[in-house]
Amino acid sequence: MSGRRRETDGRLGMDRPIHRRDFLNGIAVAVGALGAGLAGCGPEVQAGWPQDRLGYYPPLLNGLRGSHPGAFENAHHLRDGDFWSAHSGIEDTGDTYDLVVVGGGISGLSAAWFYRAARPDARVLILDNHDDFGGHAKRNEFQLDGKLHLLNGGTQDIDSPNPYSPVAAGLLKTLGIDPVALTRKCDREALYEQMGLGDGLFFGRETFGQDRLVARIPGNTPADAPAWQALLASAPLSEVVRADVVRLETGETDYMPGLTSEAKKDRLSRMSYRDFLLNVAHADPGVIPFYQNVTHDEWGVGIDAVSALDAWGYGVASGMQGLKLAEGSAPRMGPTASGYADGGSDTFHFPDGNASVARLLVRKLVPAAIPGSTAEDVVAAPTNYSELDWPTNPVRIRLSSIAVRVRNQGGPAASQGVEVAYVRGDQVYSVKARDCVMASWNMMIPYIMPELPQAQKTALHELVKTPLVYVSAALTNWRAFHKLGVKEVRMPGGYYTFFRLNQPVDIGGCTAERSPDRPMLVHMVRTPNQPGLPEHDQNRAGRAEILATSFATFEHHVRDQLGRALGPGGFDPASDITAITVNRWPHGYTPEWNPLWQPELPPEQRPNVIGRARFGRVAIANADSGGRAYTDSAIDQAHRAVTELLAI
Repeated sequence: MSGRRRETDGRLGMDRPIHRRDFLNGIAVAVGALGAGLAGCGPEVQAGWPQDRLGYYPPLLNGLRGSHPGAFENAHHLRDGDFWSAHSGIEDTGDTYDLVVVGGGISGLSAAWFYRAARPDARVLILDNHDDFGGHAKRNEFQLDGKLHLLNGGTQDIDSPNPYSPVAAGLLKTLGIDPVALTRKCDREALYEQMGLGDGLFFGRETFGQDRLVARIPGNTPADAPAWQALLASAPLSEVVRADVVRLETGETDYMPGLTSEAKKDRLSRMSYRDFLLNVAHADPGVIPFYQNVTHDEWGVGIDAVSALDAWGYGVASGMQGLKLAEGSAPRMGPTASGYADGGSDTFHFPDGNASVARLLVRKLVPAAIPGSTAEDVVAAPTNYSELDWPTNPVRIRLSSIAVRVRNQGGPAASQGVEVAYVRGDQVYSVKARDCVMASWNMMIPYIMPELPQAQKTALHELVKTPLVYVSAALTNWRAFHKLGVKEVRMPGGYYTFFRLNQPVDIGGCTAERSPDRPMLVHMVRTPNQPGLPEHDQNRAGRAEILATSFATFEHHVRDQLGRALGPGGFDPASDITAITVNRWPHGYTPEWNPLWQPELPPEQRPNVIGRARFGRVAIANADSGGRAYTDSAIDQAHRAVTELLAI
């Protein structure tokens, strides 16, 4: 390391003793009087698996989370063809279940619930490769100055482009979740506005030549033009670019005169939003860095890989006000943009995101694991992980157990049941079941089930997920946000796309922080990609980057960007950051149809539909099989998969 880098790291506090490492499998995580005891007396429980030990509590871990070390390496060996040469022996546990679910995310947990709702006496085993349940709906938990603070490490909200189906809405009702009532009672989003905090922009020197934070972004009407001019007056942009940004944000020019709304939408669906800005709105190329990442949070790629029509449908398409497009969806819109253009679903944000949904499902499946009875009290309730895999449970949840082979006994046409092999520790175990639901990442299934028809395996391989990184950073205070007048800051060209104060919610004993002098959590997002490539190629490149990036690099950029953006408000990255959790998801969002890169196909020819075909007594769930990156899709696909199995 160069002397200059050491000096910079020291200024940022990279050498400070904060919570940044993951010691779960080596040193117990202290959670106070959790009351967890050793579970059961079966052969595996006697071996003392981590989840059965006193003090096991993954939500409190910092460092690299999400797809954490230990969760994926055997999957990569299986993919690369060198797994079985190192694991030739399989230990038959002798256990038989009615259902084995591979994947303990919301789809897998829902599948277990639906199966037992139809067959109340069924015995179910849920296997998950992570050290915690919930899949992408992960919980980051912090104790800061004696107070509980929560953030989502993955799935953020009950929120979908479309109203929840009767099945998905029915499950929420069963769990006690009423999004409208909870929002009315618990949401405190107005808190920041009442304090005078708004949205800001941080122009970084790497992209714009100098660092500059501008706050309180105006609206998008012609009357807002003076405010935009004033805001951009201090921005490191050329006069031409400033003028074009003001024109795009507040102008009402019709760049497609003479065309009907329907014709305009069709034309917009066949170009990227980047092309619209350059070739239709004729903006200076200097505006592209300003707008490039406005689509990152939703699609994981920039405006070069998202259609102009989808950007309009999602509400991030500056420059289209004058087109006077008719409200509502249109042909050739992707699922997200199409749904939101028509209104979307009821929404609610739990402090830990949809980890609370997963916890409510676990409470239904294994009541002894999580105390309480409502959607509100689950938020602050601790999980007793030692209860999850108790041998006498009707439903057992086995963590750090990655499925490596699933096959029908007697072949798919006349299946007599399913054998599931999984790795736990260094040993491969096997169990048998009447049925199996694969609720794991669909693109991995061909390696676990090599007997699948080639066309189905090919389709499953096409379901390339969007990589992303969610960071939870704990601060000693948030005075800098208050002084600068910002609650959220977008960073065009930045390593992280944006950061924001934790969303204020009061629920179940977990209360939003009101004083800027108190500790606070900050949420940051990175979606690595390579502009100019087709979407899935960008996803693959981003996935490789995430897996090759060290925690130190993620931490460096957290400190650097927060320090540079908030420094004028008195923020010191060396002393004001007390903990960092990096939730890396190389396989993050479910892939959706992208009209710029993929052909229009009837439903029965779409990869997710071909890929999810039942194979003997194995059915396939997960949001991937629904082609929509939302919790309701995960639930609906679980219900479909279980229905297919029960019909045999």
